[in-house]
Amino acid sequence: MSTSDNCKDGLSKSNDVLCEVNDMLQNMSMRDADDKVNVCANCGKEGDDITNICNKCKMVKYCNATCKKKHRHKHKKDCEEHQRLAAEHTAELHDIELFNEPPSLEDCPICFLLLPSLDPTGKKYKACCGKRICSGCFFAPIYDDQGNKANNNKQNQCHFCRTPHPKTEKELNEMRKKRMEKDDPLAIYIQGSHYRDGTCGYPQNYTKALELYHRAAELGHAGAYCSIGYAYSIGKGVEIDKKKALYFYEQAAMKGDTSARHNLGIAEKQAGNIDRALKHHMIAIKGGFTHSLEAIKRLYSNGHATKDDYMKALQLYQKYLVEIKSTQRDEAAAFDGDQYRYY
Repeated sequence: MSTSDNCKDGLSKSNDVLCEVNDMLQNMSMRDADDKVNVCANCGKEGDDITNICNKCKMVKYCNATCKKKHRHKHKKDCEEHQRLAAEHTAELHDIELFNEPPSLEDCPICFLLLPSLDPTGKKYKACCGKRICSGCFFAPIYDDQGNKANNNKQNQCHFCRTPHPKTEKELNEMRKKRMEKDDPLAIYIQGSHYRDGTCGYPQNYTKALELYHRAAELGHAGAYCSIGYAYSIGKGVEIDKKKALYFYEQAAMKGDTSARHNLGIAEKQAGNIDRALKHHMIAIKGGFTHSLEAIKRLYSNGHATKDDYMKALQLYQKYLVEIKSTQRDEAAAFDGDQYRYY
């Protein structure tokens, strides 16, 4: 499937929802008339064969296409009103899903504390086992079965699965390929980023990058949706399409990606929808996205947000810090902030 086909399929979902809502409205209007005979809205003919429904609002029936055509002018105003109500209901349902609480953040598989959102210094992906390990556990020494610090050879092992660290870029790429063969969405996403940036020995290829991002997204990786949205936003590998960019940002945000959530907040602010912008930024701050905290600070400074809004944002970020902080992570950050900083 091409990138454009994939996007087109995604955008058509809103039309499908509209049809579903129209069907629901029609069913509700007919629920209390189970025994009522169908009547043509144009000629008044009754019968079970009156099944030709208005294609747009689906709220009235006709005996044939001729009656539907004759009644079109009389029905136009009501039809538009039915569609307006259906569209409003569709938008309400969409917002409920969009602003719903995102999935819980992932825990470190070793210390079982919440993984920091900062990537890659706060957490690191291990291509050997497909786990993401926090900066504290990655920095900590490995101990043997007797509780003694392991020797240097053992220290060069994965802290989770004890597989030796790859010695060359080629070995690392081979490890990642094996994870990709197992449909590891994060491995696929990372490979896509290497093609996007032309790193880790791979040529820069935006088309290949998007292909891998779509594959990772289909497997549930939230960040892949965000990267696709960003590609449409700036036109990397595809034509610039702001509508498609927002669609993919929304998909990423609903799956828990804080960067995409921040981008939605910025877009809403630019559109003048301050309340919606604040909602997006607050959710992003819950996940530790500091740029959204800075965005709310700017909104407050410019008079677009209240002091209570800014205080709430600070409290949400403080709560996030309490959940991720640990002595081990602090020690790692103190040792090398560039490599182990986690907030």
